[in-house]
Amino acid sequence: MERVVIRHAAVWDGESESTVKAEVEIRGERITRIARDGASLGTEGATVIDGSGMTLMPGMVEGHCHPSFTGINAPFELGLIPPEEHMLLTAKNCRLLLDHGFTSIFEAASAKPLLGVTARNAINSGLLAGPRMRAGSPEITVTAGLGDERKRHIHQESFGLVADGPDEMRRVVRECVRDGVDTIKINISGDEFVSHARAEITPLTDAELGTVMEVAHGFGKKVAAHARSSQSVKMAVRHGVDCIYHCDFADEEALDLLESVKETSFVGPAFGLVHNCTREGDGIGLSREVCEKLDLYRKFDACCATYHEIRKRGIRVVVGGDYGFAVTPMGQNARDIEHFVKYFGYSPAGALRCATVTGAELMGMGHELGRIREGFIADLLLVRGDPLKDVSLVQHQANFAMIMQAGRLYKDPRGQAAADRHLIAAE
Repeated sequence: MERVVIRHAAVWDGESESTVKAEVEIRGERITRIARDGASLGTEGATVIDGSGMTLMPGMVEGHCHPSFTGINAPFELGLIPPEEHMLLTAKNCRLLLDHGFTSIFEAASAKPLLGVTARNAINSGLLAGPRMRAGSPEITVTAGLGDERKRHIHQESFGLVADGPDEMRRVVRECVRDGVDTIKINISGDEFVSHARAEITPLTDAELGTVMEVAHGFGKKVAAHARSSQSVKMAVRHGVDCIYHCDFADEEALDLLESVKETSFVGPAFGLVHNCTREGDGIGLSREVCEKLDLYRKFDACCATYHEIRKRGIRVVVGGDYGFAVTPMGQNARDIEHFVKYFGYSPAGALRCATVTGAELMGMGHELGRIREGFIADLLLVRGDPLKDVSLVQHQANFAMIMQAGRLYKDPRGQAAADRHLIAAE
């Protein structure tokens, strides 16, 4: 079994507020020893990696990931992509995410049945390079809900599986379970981009959600929910949804309910889409006038206020910002870490914990992933510079000198010329 020793790096273990000088040994897929306080592990018989001037940190976890979202402008465009081409584009995005330091992803939803399942299986078998993955179902929705792009005169596919009433919900969830998904995605609220079901409308009924939860949990599957309205957040908590996304318009009662389940549930703002639409949307036609018409500035402010409160209450939050649209290109995913600092009040270490420790817990692997500890899986990144001082460093692929996944060197720093060791910081 190959022995790897990483020396001279500043080590951030995923938990502390600062780094320490330490040496880390990896054998197989696990971290086997850590030497601190000037102690040495020795290098005899080891592959030695020099981390001078760099920070060793856990691999990142994308907690709201859509690898099958392929740079589209509008949801209906996903329905126009042939399945064969769509699978290839999904594979490309999986590799891109690993290139950017995401060694694990929690798929928030697949754009078509089986895209995520097929990608996960190909990654697990070694056929495809990509992050370890919990595969999601398509977004289950109701007629007139988010993801239903059909019209009276046109049948239009999108990212949604439409089901109405408990019986149809039961069938659709069972079909997704049969497909082999790890997570069921259910859309409880609408969104500002749906003219007839805006963000504060809640099309799903309690009976429908109850059936989804009964079937999914009965099969041992996690459930993730799109929930922007306050009512949808309350429904999600009361029915035991495992991961509740957005929560933008949560009122005091909804926040109290979220706090009551903070040991068992997760939330994720998916803030990248809100941010880019309101701050960088001009290039795709999202002018200030359009954003005002869609009420996106109000959503931005509501999301910021909500997550300041969520942070104060100690509710577990994961990063991941609905990347995969034209306005949120895949590969920008780590920008959310800086957003957590700038807009939600997290410390740099706190925001990075959301992307490591909390993400690993969402994956169901918090006991062996997301930290640099003896016995944990060796998902490790060597980052040029100190991301605890400048979290923007993790946004740039070139700043990752090493990417290790389960002890395997996906990106090996020993091939890097000294001249290449430069930092790329956010402008």
